[in-house]
Amino acid sequence: MLTVEGTVKAQITVQTLRTVFDGGDTTAIDRHVRPDYIQHNPLAPDGPEALKAFGAAWRRQYPDTTYDIKRVISEDDLVLLHSNVVTAPGTRGIAAFDIFRFQDGKIGEHWDILQEVPATTANGNDMFSTLSRPQTDAPEQRWFTAYNKKLVTAFVDQLMVRKDLAAFNTYVAPEYHQHNPNIPDGVAGAKAGLGAYLEQFPQLSVAPKRVIAEGDLVAVHSHYVDTPGERGRAVLDLFRVRDGKIVEHWDAVQDVPETSANDNTMF
Repeated sequence: MLTVEGTVKAQITVQTLRTVFDGGDTTAIDRHVRPDYIQHNPLAPDGPEALKAFGAAWRRQYPDTTYDIKRVISEDDLVLLHSNVVTAPGTRGIAAFDIFRFQDGKIGEHWDILQEVPATTANGNDMFSTLSRPQTDAPEQRWFTAYNKKLVTAFVDQLMVRKDLAAFNTYVAPEYHQHNPNIPDGVAGAKAGLGAYLEQFPQLSVAPKRVIAEGDLVAVHSHYVDTPGERGRAVLDLFRVRDGKIVEHWDAVQDVPETSANDNTMF
């Protein structure tokens, strides 16, 4: 069940993120961000003052930015936001996942993954909508959090770590909705798309780093390396589970850059 503490953390996270990107009272960062704040976004250094400077620079470059938060998941000390960041009116913007870790009531660490929203998709679905019933963006059935987290963890392990497409037969519902813009809709489309990917990169290595779950929503933050020796990509997969089966999937993928403004890696 969602606790009062979890609700407060989610509210603090949303308020702080809006302060950074939408402007306003930067004392929210002073109130809610720890002085030893650890940053994993490769464009920003550590610390709250660097966070203020990053936000100010972003607002100067993109003064009309809107940060449309679609989903919020809170579990223990972690809060995840799934958003559509639009830097200029009329553009498709960016699919963004932000993860914040709390320590002693304040934000102590941040990871994110950003992907440009393409003009078209292989499945006809956008990267943000909820298609599975009930069509709500908020987490549902919170009493199933632990069960759903275990189910999705097993699915990702079998499918991506052990590269076994039979995972779809066990864990995914026939009405599976796909929001990855490069993969067709449905179970057959996912099998075909991922099967081709695994054939193309037989040495693929997938290392899940953290799993965050609330109710029927489960997020897995992973490091994908297609070929040994490459820097790889940061990937956030978000799944919706209903009646013991995965019914919907969203994600974002970002290449790990060669250099970073901090020494913390993206993971």
